[in-house]
Amino acid sequence: MRFRCQAAAVAALALVALMPALAAAQSAVPATPWGDPDIQGVWDYRTLTPLERPVELGDKAYLTEEEAAELEQETLARNERLLNRERQAATAGDQVDRREDGTPGFYNNFWLDRGTTAIGTRRTSLIVAPSNGRMPALTGPAASRAASAEAARVAGVRRGMLPAASYTDLDAGDRCIQHAKAGPPLSTGGYNNNVQIFQIPGYVVLLAEQNYDARIIPLDGRPHVAPGIRQWMGDSRGRWEGDTLVIETVHFNGKHDQIGRPLLSSGENLRLTERLTRMDAENLMYEYTVDDPTIWTSAWTAQHPMKLNPDSLYEFACHEGNYGLEGILAGSRAEEAEAMAASR
Repeated sequence: MRFRCQAAAVAALALVALMPALAAAQSAVPATPWGDPDIQGVWDYRTLTPLERPVELGDKAYLTEEEAAELEQETLARNERLLNRERQAATAGDQVDRREDGTPGFYNNFWLDRGTTAIGTRRTSLIVAPSNGRMPALTGPAASRAASAEAARVAGVRRGMLPAASYTDLDAGDRCIQHAKAGPPLSTGGYNNNVQIFQIPGYVVLLAEQNYDARIIPLDGRPHVAPGIRQWMGDSRGRWEGDTLVIETVHFNGKHDQIGRPLLSSGENLRLTERLTRMDAENLMYEYTVDDPTIWTSAWTAQHPMKLNPDSLYEFACHEGNYGLEGILAGSRAEEAEAMAASR
C-alpha cells in the first residue's frame, strides 16, 4: 500500500510539473504543414469601437465595463426598434447606413452588420498611436487641398447633392474598382466586415469580403516591383517575424480609396505596414501603421482584433455590368438639363 501511495504521489507531482507545458501546447499557435504559423480562416472584425476616439471623450483611453455594456445594450435596443418600426420611404443621402436623425439611410437596417460589441480591451478607439486615439494633423498642402472649392464640389457629388461632371468625380467604390473597407488597410463599415486568409508555401492571400478583392502576397524575399509600376492596392511583400506576419505595401497609384485620407490627396507616397498575429485558436490581432508624410504630419497606428468566423464568405457583387455608374452619370446629365431649362 505504501508503494502504491508513493507511486500515486509521484504521478501527481509529475502531472503538476507537466501542466504548464500542456497549457502552453494547447495555446500554441497552430502551424501549417510546411512550418509557418497558421493564420488561415475567415476572420470577422465587426466592432462598435470607432477608428478615432470621439472628441468628447478627451484623453479617456478606455471605457469602463459598465460603459461598454451600456453601449452594447443601446445598439441592441436600436436594432430591435428599427426592425419593428413602421415602414418608411427611403431618402437619398451620403450614407447607406445613417441619416442625421440616426436612422438608417437608403439601406434598411436589416442589411447592416456593424456588430454589437466593443473590442475586448474596451479601448475608445482602434487607433493606438498617437496616444490621443486620433489621426495626426494634416500637412499644410494636404489641408489646403482638403479645404479647396474643388474638394467641396467632389464631396457634394459623392454625397449625391451635386451632379457628377464625369466618372472621375466618383470614388473607386462607386466605380466597382476598389473599396476603402477592403483596403489596404482593412477597415470597418456598415457590412462585409470579414477577410479570408489562405496560405500556401511562399504566399499568403488576403481576400476581403468587401468588393471581393484578393491580395496575393509573396513571402520569398523578392524585391518590390519598380516604382513606376503602381497599383490600386499597392505592391505587397510579406515576411514572418516569429509568429507575426509582417506585410509592407508601397507603390500605390494614388487613386485608391484609403480610410482617413482627405479628398484630392493622392496617397502615392503611402507606406503601409500590416502585422497579423494569431493570438489563439479564436483570435487574430491585425495591426497597421500608415505612413505618408505628404498627407499626415506623422505616422499613425491602429490595432483591430479579429475573431474566427465559422461561416464562409459569399461573393460580393457590385452593380452588375457597372450599370450603376451609367445610371449615376445619366442622372447627372438629367439634373443639368433640368437646371438649364429652369434658368431660361
